[in-house]
Amino acid sequence: MIADLADLNAFLAVARARGFRDAARASGSSASTLSEAVRRLEARLGVRLLHRTTRSVTPTEAGSRLIERLTPALGEVAAALETVHLFRDRPAGTLRLNVPVSAARLVLPAILPGFLAAYPDIQVEIVAEDGFVDMVASGCDAGIRYDERLEQDMIAVPIGPRIQRFATAAAPAYLDRHGRPTHPRDLLGHACLRGRFSSGATTSPWEFERAAEIVRIEPQGPLIASVGGAADLVVDMAVAGSGIVHLFEDWLRPHLDRGTLVPVLEEWWQPFSGPFLYYSGRRLVPPPLRAFVDFIR
Repeated sequence: MIADLADLNAFLAVARARGFRDAARASGSSASTLSEAVRRLEARLGVRLLHRTTRSVTPTEAGSRLIERLTPALGEVAAALETVHLFRDRPAGTLRLNVPVSAARLVLPAILPGFLAAYPDIQVEIVAEDGFVDMVASGCDAGIRYDERLEQDMIAVPIGPRIQRFATAAAPAYLDRHGRPTHPRDLLGHACLRGRFSSGATTSPWEFERAAEIVRIEPQGPLIASVGGAADLVVDMAVAGSGIVHLFEDWLRPHLDRGTLVPVLEEWWQPFSGPFLYYSGRRLVPPPLRAFVDFIR
């Protein structure tokens, strides 16, 4: 059974990485070992699980079906085995978190140093992405998302600041050239630096609020960059005077404090509730996750 589990894990690693070499780098194994494990599994099952070419490796229909059922099942096995660590003096193991890039940048740096110092036998693995993913199917123990992105049937625990704001800002040189907006609708006549989700959809409209009045606009501008991964590029372009940026206040705060960016429409900056750590209530809670939940509480 141990060899069977090893072969199944090898298959999942290769399927997720879409290649034997990338899977080997991620798993610390060798490409030849993973290849032999997959061949052994296919021979045992009598079904081809992966299409192999010189350029790519993709699951067959049978392989895709196996991945769908296997991922949560192996997650349960791993969680069950990790319960053994409850009998240790201190929790140990790996905690895998799926988080948006904004949380990796703005929330976790204030939490992880203290947590890792308190639990030296726990290793934290962060998967930072801004697409909408099935946290359990992705092999993670928990995720961080904002309330409108929480999955159903999940336990949610507040993490990080409870109130955040979207801030709008521009370089002084840009405002000297183009003038300062006095109302959100004035932004329609400005160069706005926008983002796009990994799904390909342009970000939601820029939203502003003042004295219970809410204004939503669809800005236009010379730059569209991926949300999260290319956010620093958007900020750098704003600092260079290329346009107006609309992003988390905490992300822009260092530039606002230095004066390389100045607030725009600050009285309209909209507050929103902070993020949540969420995890499935239908599975065993592994000790590293339990320790993390207790720590942030």
